[in-house]
Amino acid sequence: MRRQGVVLKLFVVTTSLILIVFSFVMIAEGLFFERFYRMSKIHTLEQNMSHFEEQYEQVVPDSQKISRLLGAFMNENDTSTSLLNQSFEQIIFNPYFLELQTNHKTIIVPLPTDGMEYDSLPKGIQIGDQLVIDGIFMDEDDTVMQPITIQKDQTELTMGLTRVQGKIIDLMVPEHRSYNPLYQDTLIDEALQEWMTKLEHYQSRLQDGSPVQLEWVDNWSGVSYAIVIQPLATDEPTARYLFVMTSLQPVGEAVDILKKYFVYFAPMILVLVTILSMIYSRIVSRPLVTLNHAAARMANLDFTGGPGLNSKDEFGELSRNLEVMSQNLDTALQELTNTNDKLQAEMEEKRRSEQLRKELIANISHELKTPLGIVRGFAEGLQDGVAKDKKERYLDHIVNETDRMNALIMDMLELSKFEAKAIQLKWSHFSMTRLVQNLADSFSQQMENRSIQYKLNHQEEHYVTADSRRIEQVILNLMSNAIRHAVENSVITITIDRDSSGKILTVIENMGMPIAETDLSRVWDQFYRIERSRDRKSGGTGLGLSIVKHILELHHSEFGVMNTNNGVAFSFTLYESRGELHE
Repeated sequence: MRRQGVVLKLFVVTTSLILIVFSFVMIAEGLFFERFYRMSKIHTLEQNMSHFEEQYEQVVPDSQKISRLLGAFMNENDTSTSLLNQSFEQIIFNPYFLELQTNHKTIIVPLPTDGMEYDSLPKGIQIGDQLVIDGIFMDEDDTVMQPITIQKDQTELTMGLTRVQGKIIDLMVPEHRSYNPLYQDTLIDEALQEWMTKLEHYQSRLQDGSPVQLEWVDNWSGVSYAIVIQPLATDEPTARYLFVMTSLQPVGEAVDILKKYFVYFAPMILVLVTILSMIYSRIVSRPLVTLNHAAARMANLDFTGGPGLNSKDEFGELSRNLEVMSQNLDTALQELTNTNDKLQAEMEEKRRSEQLRKELIANISHELKTPLGIVRGFAEGLQDGVAKDKKERYLDHIVNETDRMNALIMDMLELSKFEAKAIQLKWSHFSMTRLVQNLADSFSQQMENRSIQYKLNHQEEHYVTADSRRIEQVILNLMSNAIRHAVENSVITITIDRDSSGKILTVIENMGMPIAETDLSRVWDQFYRIERSRDRKSGGTGLGLSIVKHILELHHSEFGVMNTNNGVAFSFTLYESRGELHE
């Protein structure tokens, strides 16, 4: 390996980092693991004790429920637990018990901690099992038995004992506990007696409602136990305390095993790290050949970028070539590309703005020039003193042209609101069929003047979710447009039906001259007219279809125009009403 080569550097750095991390883990586990384990276990235990306090308030003063609650807490947390009175004396409860149903009655069998070993219980007993228990009844009704032997099979009965045989209907036995939990439960008395000698140091904390933690060692076994005492906030007349003791033996054994593990496996780990670091370093150095090929491509303006390294190894030597080419050429090309894109966008926007401005000025000038000329002509006639029989007709023309200009201005204001996104739809549910019927009837006078009729096709009444006022505006514009371009003595067909996507499709078709294919996409433009002279006579402003387009876009509608065999059909879709409002 070269002295300053990347392979050697990677090997040294990788090996050092792994060994440092490994050493840190070994030291941390040896120094802090046991302490962390104890703190974590006690913290979890205190949280569970607080939860026990909440449950305890709900079952007081039912002693049977308290016993069950204690047994469940001891099993879940692998602890020996007892309740203390205000004098810090144990309140006798039997957290573990069996409840048997015999042929005649129910018998409770408490499992005492004194005089009984955990192995005395049959393994894996559960509700529904048959048990044979020999013992002594403790009450006059023979319902509570002190057990001596508990078996699944019958054996010879010991003289002086009473035998009970029945099916388990309820039980609470030690589960998920350390070895010989019943023995550990008997240690509570010894630990409590030793703690009482130190009571004055902790009594003030207990009175404040704070838990007390301490450690106690069993002199016979040498096992350390963590003890937590917590006052219980209840409605009982006297104070109650929860005394919990858990073994710390597992963590000590685990720490000892970890230390032995590291002593045996440290040399193997060192050798393995060295070998893997060597392999890893050689694998990483292989991209050098690929990077040299990449540099050649970049020299031919095929840029893929280059790393910016300042080291003295092979990567550093290669990166200088890549950086010079990639930074200078790529920056120059990027600036040219960005500048070109900006210029094209600005030029396109300028052309579009200029075209729109010219078209708007031309359209407004054209639309206002004719009515203003007409108004001026009739006004001059009135000024010159026309005959009385023409005066009223002149005034009617002036009013009509004024209304036409006012309609144009109102349409322009309406259109400007749509283009400025200032229109908010008011969604509602309504019958599309009835709306079209009512609006079509409102054109009866215009259709009668031109001998035009309309036909409404629908199989059922369709309801939609939309802005009814805006959809009314759409239908009025499309009906007005259809009547305006329909031939006399023809029929305008209106079809309302459900399309394949489940939306309500409305089609308004008139009989008349078709629209040139090149003009179909322009009918929605502002001031676009196919026949200007006819539109002036019929009162069109050239903005109606553009307003229709904006309204339908706000409704997310699929709309369009097409030539048919008889004329031209305009169509649009709306969401069918199913009780919800679309936004």
